[in-house]
Amino acid sequence: MAHWLLKSEPDEFSIDDLQRVGVEPWGGVRNYQARNHLRAMKVGDEVLFYRSSCPQPGIVGIARVVKAAYPDPTQFDPRSDYHDLKSDPADPRWSAVDVAFVRKLAQPISLDAIRGNAGKLGDFALLARGNRLSVLPVNAAQWRLLLALE
Repeated sequence: MAHWLLKSEPDEFSIDDLQRVGVEPWGGVRNYQARNHLRAMKVGDEVLFYRSSCPQPGIVGIARVVKAAYPDPTQFDPRSDYHDLKSDPADPRWSAVDVAFVRKLAQPISLDAIRGNAGKLGDFALLARGNRLSVLPVNAAQWRLLLALE
């Protein structure tokens, strides 16, 4: 089983939204490296739900991959903000996965707390300068350390 971090802006889709709907397609990713991470996800992989672009960014919950990568339908929908005219249905450019709510954290793990443990987290992609990816791998040691901050 692998571990991942998925970023979402709370005004777009929050951990409360995921709790309410139970399972949600995670699509709309339009970065090739992040897309490749989505394509690497397997059913059962665990996910840290990270809220970004808000006053208190941080990890707020846990989800699980329940459907492996498939063509993101938003790329073909002209009404979608994520429509991609250049994506070919015969060779889709973008992927999505389905994630299920597992739990909200007892207390959020703030970005400041994560930064405060940078030395212990090693090469944690979230802390890499200039990294703005919305889908990131998390190794097992990082996963354990981060959840210990809860």
